[in-house]
Amino acid sequence: MRREGDEILFERLVAGDQECLRPLMERYGDTCTLYINGYVRDVDAAEDLMIEAFSRMLAKRPRLNAGGFKPYLYKTARNLALRHIRLRGRFMSMEDLGIESEGGERVEDGILRDERSRALYRCLEKIAPDYREALYLVYIEEMSYDEAGAVMRKARKQVDNLVQRGKRAMRPLLAKEGIGYEVD
Repeated sequence: MRREGDEILFERLVAGDQECLRPLMERYGDTCTLYINGYVRDVDAAEDLMIEAFSRMLAKRPRLNAGGFKPYLYKTARNLALRHIRLRGRFMSMEDLGIESEGGERVEDGILRDERSRALYRCLEKIAPDYREALYLVYIEEMSYDEAGAVMRKARKQVDNLVQRGKRAMRPLLAKEGIGYEVD
């Protein structure tokens, strides 16, 4: 069965075909939630913001070029996450900001089943946020530098620099976790 392009599915969804939402949510729901949770540190809020990102796209109905759905979704999600943090900061103290959900488990525990993946995310948590975001978008979400730049509001060269610096920062952390890496 041929996998239909994200942009075509989105166009059909905007035109009223509700069945097109399922494949888009299956492709991007969990990973987008994980991405947002990297900002907000609250799995419930991250899930709500992921749904809001999809809703905003439906309301706005942007015309997307080939390969444009994913970067647009993540850019929308990032903007919502940053807005959420700004607003939450007005009403919550630093002690209220926890990483765990009410059930005591981290969002990563449900998505990242193997120890190697959890170790990778532990290492990502220890590097600068810009490096982490660039590495996440390029290597985990498999976006091009241009797509990641659109999400991060950075030029292609800036994304390249962040990725290279992030890889340098990750190498000793991964080595401590016992994870090897390929030399570029």
